[in-house]
Amino acid sequence: MPRSRRPQLALAALGLLTAGLILAFMTVGAKGNWDFILPFRGRKLLGLVIIAHAVACSTVLFQTVTSNRILTPAIMGFDSLFVLCATLLVTAFGSTAMAGFDPRLIFAANAILMVAASMALYRWLFRDGTEDLHRILLIGVVVGILFRSLAEFLQRMLDPNEFMVLTDMMFASFNAVPLDLLGVASLLVGLVTLWLIPRLPRLDVMALGRPVGINLGLDWRRETMAVLIAISVLVSVSVALVGPILFFGLMAAALAHLAVGSSAHRHVLPAASLIAVSLLVGGQMLLERVFAFDTALRILVEFAGGIIFITLLVARGRR
Repeated sequence: MPRSRRPQLALAALGLLTAGLILAFMTVGAKGNWDFILPFRGRKLLGLVIIAHAVACSTVLFQTVTSNRILTPAIMGFDSLFVLCATLLVTAFGSTAMAGFDPRLIFAANAILMVAASMALYRWLFRDGTEDLHRILLIGVVVGILFRSLAEFLQRMLDPNEFMVLTDMMFASFNAVPLDLLGVASLLVGLVTLWLIPRLPRLDVMALGRPVGINLGLDWRRETMAVLIAISVLVSVSVALVGPILFFGLMAAALAHLAVGSSAHRHVLPAASLIAVSLLVGGQMLLERVFAFDTALRILVEFAGGIIFITLLVARGRR
């Protein structure tokens, strides 16, 4: 197979696989009134597609900015910030009052808080005109530990019933995507995607590294800030919808690079998105039709992602 055609053929195959899984998800085991079944499954499918696309794209973009294929946005403490926000809300208002809040208000609060926190962190780190990404990662790890420690401290003070409610909020569940939030989530993810399309060549330049990018005329500081903000929006949407996810994006990005055999973002980004959609839609279909909800998709996804993460670490150590 000519190397130049491999990405196109891989994307075509992934597209057919994704389309087949989507068709199967919508039709397999469907009995009764189709006027009810199709809209019901369609809304669930839309949620899975949004989450998969947001997680896959945010991971690929973060790996581009950091020039490291084993890192994910979770390293910046987003998951820990979500846990802390949820803990503060339950501590301040209680589970009964939380149940009466508009879910869109809670979603907006989580998304705005995470985007604002990330933007404040990036502006503070870049205030002196330097872009030390290793320092960003180190501070992200420290901040994540701080958020997690504060959350655990507050959780120990909660009533057991309140703690059970909080645990349910923090556990990622692809089967319980809030349907009333899909409109806002779709809009945000769609806007970021449209913003990324004309910037794919710039992302390819960024992947070459800071010195090469600057020599080629790229405004590194501005582009890095813009991409990090886009990552913040995508991560905020996915975390606010289903909670913390550690290794799913890493798995989708690694499989995308392996499938297309190219580092060009016009190939890697759609491949990662298609792979992520296939994994979530296919996994959810197996969960519903084969396991009859006897296990959680999040457990299966994180288990597979953890294996890939360990494999990448071992391969990187050998090199």
